[in-house]
Amino acid sequence: MDNSNRRRNGAGSPGRPGEYEMLDRNMSSQHINANPSAPPLGAPQYAAPDQHAVSRSDLDILETTAPMYAGSYGYGVQHPDSTVGFYPHDGQYVQQQQPPPPAGMYQHEYAGSGYGDHGLAPAPKPLPTPHMMTLHEPYSVPSTPVMTDDGKAPAAKEARSGSAAGVRFDPRIMPEPDPVVASLYDVNAMPPPNARKYKRFQSQRKQKRKEVELTSGNLVLDSPAPSAVLSKGKFQDADEFTHVRYTPVVCDANDFKNRRYTLRPALLGRQTEIFIVLTMYNEDEVLFNRTFTAVMKNIAHLCSRTNSSTWGERAWEKVVVCIVADGMQKVDKRVLAVLGALGVYQEGIMQRDVDGVETKAHVFEYTVQSALDANMNFVGYKQKMPPVQVLFCLKTHNAKKINSHRWFFNAFAEILQPNICVLIDVGTKPTGTSIYHLWKSFAHDEHVAGACGEIAADLGKGCRNVLLNPLVAAQNFEYKISNILDKPLESVFGYITVLPGAFSAYRYSALRNAAENEGPLYEYFKGELMHTDGADSSIFQANMYLAEDRILCFELVAKRRCRYILRYVRAAKAVTDVPDTLAELISQRRRWLNGSFFATFYALAHWYRMLRTRHGPYRLLMLTLELIYQTISMVFSWFSIANFYLAYYFLEQNLKTIFDNRRDDTIPSSQKISLNADPFHGAGYIVMEVFRELYILALVMQFVLSLGNRPQGTKFIYRFSVLIFSIIMVIITYVAMYSVVYTAVHTNYKNGIHGLLHDPKFRDIVISMASTYGLYIVASLAYFEPWHMITSFVQYMIWLPSSINILMVYAFCNTHDVSWGTKGDTGVAVSLGQAKTEKKGDKQVAQIHVPADADDANKDYDIFVEELKTPREQKVTKRDAATKREDQNKIFRTTLVLSWMSTNMVLAMVISSDWFRDVTTKGDQTGSHNIYLSVIFWSVAALAAFRFVGSIWYRIRFLFHD
Repeated sequence: MDNSNRRRNGAGSPGRPGEYEMLDRNMSSQHINANPSAPPLGAPQYAAPDQHAVSRSDLDILETTAPMYAGSYGYGVQHPDSTVGFYPHDGQYVQQQQPPPPAGMYQHEYAGSGYGDHGLAPAPKPLPTPHMMTLHEPYSVPSTPVMTDDGKAPAAKEARSGSAAGVRFDPRIMPEPDPVVASLYDVNAMPPPNARKYKRFQSQRKQKRKEVELTSGNLVLDSPAPSAVLSKGKFQDADEFTHVRYTPVVCDANDFKNRRYTLRPALLGRQTEIFIVLTMYNEDEVLFNRTFTAVMKNIAHLCSRTNSSTWGERAWEKVVVCIVADGMQKVDKRVLAVLGALGVYQEGIMQRDVDGVETKAHVFEYTVQSALDANMNFVGYKQKMPPVQVLFCLKTHNAKKINSHRWFFNAFAEILQPNICVLIDVGTKPTGTSIYHLWKSFAHDEHVAGACGEIAADLGKGCRNVLLNPLVAAQNFEYKISNILDKPLESVFGYITVLPGAFSAYRYSALRNAAENEGPLYEYFKGELMHTDGADSSIFQANMYLAEDRILCFELVAKRRCRYILRYVRAAKAVTDVPDTLAELISQRRRWLNGSFFATFYALAHWYRMLRTRHGPYRLLMLTLELIYQTISMVFSWFSIANFYLAYYFLEQNLKTIFDNRRDDTIPSSQKISLNADPFHGAGYIVMEVFRELYILALVMQFVLSLGNRPQGTKFIYRFSVLIFSIIMVIITYVAMYSVVYTAVHTNYKNGIHGLLHDPKFRDIVISMASTYGLYIVASLAYFEPWHMITSFVQYMIWLPSSINILMVYAFCNTHDVSWGTKGDTGVAVSLGQAKTEKKGDKQVAQIHVPADADDANKDYDIFVEELKTPREQKVTKRDAATKREDQNKIFRTTLVLSWMSTNMVLAMVISSDWFRDVTTKGDQTGSHNIYLSVIFWSVAALAAFRFVGSIWYRIRFLFHD
């Protein structure tokens, strides 16, 4: 892959020999003229004090610009030997010397905190907190290439990012990186983690980063944390524990780095190994606490691995948890109360705009030392919970989950440069070691670009949800079979069609674009354009990006000049809530089915891009086999309604043959079929004919309901339909099993078992059922997980026809609806502060309102805790009905549905016609054998066997890894 996308492993990560060869070359070229034996020269010259005057009190709450020491970027005259760097000398990394700063020079709080054992003594400073603070004008000198004299970005930069007038913003395109800013975040410029000068380098690096941020003129507030929060923690000295860092971001996510915003872990000089994002919409505090506490336990597990070269007691310093809330008016207020009780969120310091520019995102940074469990009790270091670096991004407007991911990847990850990114939806609960196992899959194979674990349905206490709700049980069986058969098979091939957005991980270097308009993230963020005003996209693309995670998976495996694969990690498990009502399930599967169908079609149509990769012949062969398998599966999915109807129809024809034979008086009694051959003792044909008519009625009802009604408004009719389909499935199963048993009992075994196998009706039904349900049992036992076969198999079988005839019909009939459920944004809260700038003499100052002292934060903390003690008010929410571009989307919907219905109807009519039966049953007096049904049964058997082989292959191959 390109060097621009390459990065070495995180600190202490297992690597290969020669891991730092590029680092050696870079440092040798940068410092080829350095003389390590040269004595330090005199102190450098600085500009006059009045040019850089700044009060210490201003720096405590409001971070402004301040000179650091010789070598600081953009301040005064730089001494020739003031630059700090490393170069190889006699097999060691030697630091170029730098004179100490002049006496009395202010050292910033992060540089002198002493936290993390950097060896720098903390600088004593007072802690005043005035109501009105002054923001000084950023100091700009000719050597500053990015900022103009007024502290604003040049017009060229604005136009480049799409913010200039008349230029429509494109979220896929990142602006050209500023070379000075990029150099300060280049992890290749540091010595190896075990080098003698590593800590010293990190100390210098964080000071430089801080100075670059201060030259941008960005508003950053440090507010004291509530004393009650500090009292629950083990650490109470460093600023990351004592102060909340708040940044009102007034630019787009793509411009975050170039506008010289930065984050606290970067200021502290920490290398982020795992960057976790928790995406949140309007989930309640119970779901949030469950997810956040589970993540905290995973970090505690990393800290417990003291024998690891990467992890250990201070492993939490290598992990950052980012919480992104999608809209101030959508986030649950009690979740904000939870974050306030943990010390992360403070409403009093938030600014609605800065100098008239609206705040796009409110970023809070705080290292929490406690969490709230499911019973709303605090858990902390006494329960062996480690500190957790939390980054809370509260977006001003609701802009969908994909926009939240853009803030995560294009803004925050660009600053932290993590090794692995983990995506988790709020409400998902990873088990205690899941994140570690995901990370381990990347550490063991550099070609792994993405990984996912097992997503399991929340069964409730004592499997209560499964035993009491058949809908939950059916979904539990689907999840289990997918994790036993589908995911292992795809993992063996190297291409998993979907890494669930609820719990998955990616290698950040693999995600990054290879060029400006080419790469995984570029294609991924196309989805954000599909739902904006004036978007130049088709309804096909809009539906395809309902499953944007599938697009990302394909782009990773098909990335040009790379050989990335995706992997399933069975040891990583996460539990999530599943819909427990029919209306919720129908609405959820509408987006899933439409997105997966169109995304799969996209992947199949662009499979030729695999030839542009660097996959070897073996991998290309495996990917081609998967292409064939996915194509066949897609065809079967398209004709699923016709196949289900025909299975019922031909079973009915068997009973009709018995019925006609018994009523025909011309047939001698000795040649008549026994009445016991009919499962209903003569009434089988009548029973099945009645329910066949009910089946057609229920199916037509689905099209009528799906084209004009919401599931929430027609619950009774949908429940009636489920009842009809469930009875039909019971009848099909009973008739098929009865026929098999009757044939086996009344077969002449003089020729052995061969006579039984030559009966086509018996052979086809037995092989199909055994290869499907029998392999379910064998595969479940091979993975030592047979319990879902006991608790959920029956419910799944009864639900199966409803999933085909209800969910798929509703999904295809609503392809015009590409909404993400994000409508109804009511605007921005008006109670926030506003930062306004004005000229005072030769300085630009900003007037803002902040809490007067730490006691205000304590009062807010008490309010948060009191709110959490108050029972939640039950509110009835209503969803707006309007969708954009509805007229043209409905035309596409009608065309698609008619094509789908007509092809299925033609197939069903042809196969069930007398002409087809006469042609295919020549020589069969009973007329019970049908070639088409045999093809269907054998195809089902072949596909099931194919999945089983892949599953067992995965089990054998990765047995010792798990």
